[in-house]
Amino acid sequence: MAYFPKSQITPNLYTNGGEFIYASNNRPYTGYYFKTSTGKYFTGRNQDDRPNEELNIITNQANEINNTANPNPKSSIALPFEGAFPLDANVPNDYIYPNYSETLIIDYLNLKKISLNDLPAAIIPTYNPVLPTQQDYQNGEFRRYFAKKTNEIQYVEINLDTYTKLVAKDPQVLWQLYEPFNLTWQLTGDKQQVGRVNFNTVELTSKTKRLPRLGDYLKFDYIKYYK
Repeated sequence: MAYFPKSQITPNLYTNGGEFIYASNNRPYTGYYFKTSTGKYFTGRNQDDRPNEELNIITNQANEINNTANPNPKSSIALPFEGAFPLDANVPNDYIYPNYSETLIIDYLNLKKISLNDLPAAIIPTYNPVLPTQQDYQNGEFRRYFAKKTNEIQYVEINLDTYTKLVAKDPQVLWQLYEPFNLTWQLTGDKQQVGRVNFNTVELTSKTKRLPRLGDYLKFDYIKYYK
């Protein structure tokens, strides 16, 4: 890539996934990135944080695929494989991220008996966690909201508004592909006890709602937000 003066880049940006894919192989990207004045995106905090691999915005690619498959679309849509990525290299092969292609997406929609024309304009749930307030700390707990992709092991922490829309099957969000759930999260008290309570909550929710590897997504941090 060409060199850009520091004044022409926006450094230290971060994505939790679902926004970018590698331009070279269409694999999903999560981590630090920076933006240039020409509107391009590259991996790394800045130009000195190499390798600087070029990234493509997923929504742009999804719109391009949609326009190809549907010359007269009713609207721009979010396609099923957006935001899909494995939690790590140990994810079973069934969950390995597929390369973007019109054929894959059309096959998926046919399998689910979904028509491109029938899909509404919808947004994909993105990482936007609710943070505990002072009132929550006085109460000793608060509620965290999540969504899991229905067809793979992928989680994202969301806000109450997105959670409510998913539960209500609001056409503003792509509810067909996500399962919403929430956790009551302890904030105060004996530190070890707080960790135990949150661990038990995650384990019970994982088993009862069939949410494999939820603890992995939470990085086993059962005293997060503890005070």
